[in-house]
Amino acid sequence: IMAASKPVEPQSAAGLPRWQLALLVGTPIVLGVGAVYLWNRNRSKKDRKGKGNGERKTPEGSASPVQGQDGEARANRELENMTPLDRAQGAKNKGNKYFKAGKYDLAIHCYTEAISLCPTEQKTDLSTFYQNRAAAYEQQMKWTEVVQDCCQAVEMNPRYVKALFRRAKALERLDNKKECLEDVTAVCILESFQNQQSMLLADKVLKSLGKEKAKDKYKNREPLMPSPQFIKSYFSSFTDDIISQPLQKGEKKDEDKDKEGEAAEVTASSGYLKAKQYMEEENYDKIISECTKEIDSAGRYTTEALILRATFYLLIGNANAAQPDLDRVINTQDANVKLRANALIKRGSMYMQQQQPMLSTQDFNMAAEIDSHNADVYHHRGQLKILLDQVEEAVGDFDECILLRPDSALAQAQKCFALYRQQYTGNNPYQMQTAMDCFEDVIRRFPKCAEGYALYAQALTDQQQFGKADEMYDKCIELEPDNATTYVHKGLLQLQWKQDVDLGLELISKAIEIDNKCDFAYETMGTIEVQRGNLDKAIDMFNKAINLAKSEMEMAHLYSLCDAAYAQTEVARKYGLKPPTL
Repeated sequence: IMAASKPVEPQSAAGLPRWQLALLVGTPIVLGVGAVYLWNRNRSKKDRKGKGNGERKTPEGSASPVQGQDGEARANRELENMTPLDRAQGAKNKGNKYFKAGKYDLAIHCYTEAISLCPTEQKTDLSTFYQNRAAAYEQQMKWTEVVQDCCQAVEMNPRYVKALFRRAKALERLDNKKECLEDVTAVCILESFQNQQSMLLADKVLKSLGKEKAKDKYKNREPLMPSPQFIKSYFSSFTDDIISQPLQKGEKKDEDKDKEGEAAEVTASSGYLKAKQYMEEENYDKIISECTKEIDSAGRYTTEALILRATFYLLIGNANAAQPDLDRVINTQDANVKLRANALIKRGSMYMQQQQPMLSTQDFNMAAEIDSHNADVYHHRGQLKILLDQVEEAVGDFDECILLRPDSALAQAQKCFALYRQQYTGNNPYQMQTAMDCFEDVIRRFPKCAEGYALYAQALTDQQQFGKADEMYDKCIELEPDNATTYVHKGLLQLQWKQDVDLGLELISKAIEIDNKCDFAYETMGTIEVQRGNLDKAIDMFNKAINLAKSEMEMAHLYSLCDAAYAQTEVARKYGLKPPTL
């Protein structure tokens, strides 16, 4: 749900998602607004030129020059004096000539001859011959043969990058993603993460594996109510939301007001009013069933009950159940316009989580049409525009929200953040300072808005003003001591600022202590454990986060992290290869 979800990860300069880079490597540098921990792969253009990006299709070793008749007779005499290895090399060179001419059957015949002639103790040469034959099979799209020959090559030369990468590509074609991922992980580590091609293959396979696993797991998962802190944070992002307002005087019965001790039994006949009472008591597990009673009895508050039930379906990650309720409210033309706009905002946010930005944009635009004075519409559409990198439009939406609700500290803070993103990408130092001054203005005018300090801290971290960022996180904690996410960000800051892993982990552990349903804390701890080389602990953390994922997309991302860590344990076991650790 957009209002309470983490920002979408920006892409790195190399076009790879940052979480992926974060996982596969380990030098302590944090980049970008999300304070994601990763290894910096930026090198000079000179280093990159012609290196690592072009796929090598040719086999290894030189091709023999074309010989005339005299040359052939001389070659035959020389052949009698050659060692078996020399003859094998000759057959390979002949194979290379055919390969370059596109005569792959003849090339395969020559490489096979080279393999049979080569003494078995000449492992390096033999592995090259097998790898060359695999390259010819690859041209003929004979993937099983490619895998078999690469296996022979790797057995004789375990760190043979070309054979490992060729096998990885063939395994992907054979839909063997798990083994493909192990091979490409080994390649990434051996190449120090400098080859764009192997990085892209690793990313592609991890995403594909993550999606497959999440699709199956998310469908059959047990719905899980988030922490009260998360739920309250979600509702606080709405100001024109009828259903999240406290019970009105006329809605409470006198006997309920007098009861103390255990949660008051609500005797009102309305399921919706009972649900509202449970909401005030933070007894969230009972809300969906009470709303259902109101809806089934076609009670006075049916429309409100539909939205409240849909909202809690979204909060427990059951979008399939939420959508019919939201559709019904949106399509009820005579319903309260505020309720219809609220349903459109929530359905629009749901579409964004499902990676359907066009449907999402349509819903937000419709909400703005039917209720043009609803500040929530512009606030949440502004967030959507930031996710879509339409920063200028986001600023416009936040301005509209502020015009309607000048006291909306949250919208003011998010406008500063949007301005900052705009200047960060434009790289204009003067305008960047203007955005930072905007943050200063917001925290001066709204000293009780924790979000203002949190967003300012992220911008300061980007600008490497670590000491001041740390102060901002302390302010956040002072205002919202039960906000686990702030502790995670402060923990990440310690890693980047002081390379203090122990303090970083201590703060993230504190986040879990405050909210044991904080998936962001488990995910971050898992990423750090990968970089410390504690792969089993990392996998355990990722699995905990997977069980708490609030959407299928988030779960797919977490499975990708987990699979990457698992692949590294296998690579370490098979080849003794590990990336640099903290």
